[in-house]
Amino acid sequence: MHEPSSQWTKDHASSIKRVLGLWFVTLYAMVYAGFIVINVVSPGFMAVDVGSFNVAIVYGFLLIIFAIFLAAVYNHVCTHAEEVMTNLHPGEEAEKMEEGHS
Repeated sequence: MHEPSSQWTKDHASSIKRVLGLWFVTLYAMVYAGFIVINVVSPGFMAVDVGSFNVAIVYGFLLIIFAIFLAAVYNHVCTHAEEVMTNLHPGEEAEKMEEGHS
């Protein structure tokens, strides 16, 4: 038959990725909650013009841009963490590969 497309080994960076992900979700949820609170408490404020748009449109687009920014930062930091953590444990990686081919 065929082999797996890649070798899966222990993810040494999983704890860093989990903590960073939780912080980013919390941060985004707080910014999004601000959007909801403003809509509930002061819907008139959302109608204020900002250039040719209103606050609701600007805030909504900023939420989307902020989510993309957080995703890019998360990807960059996690990729770096995986590279560093994998390089810290080269013996363990080699042992796992040898066990898989036996």
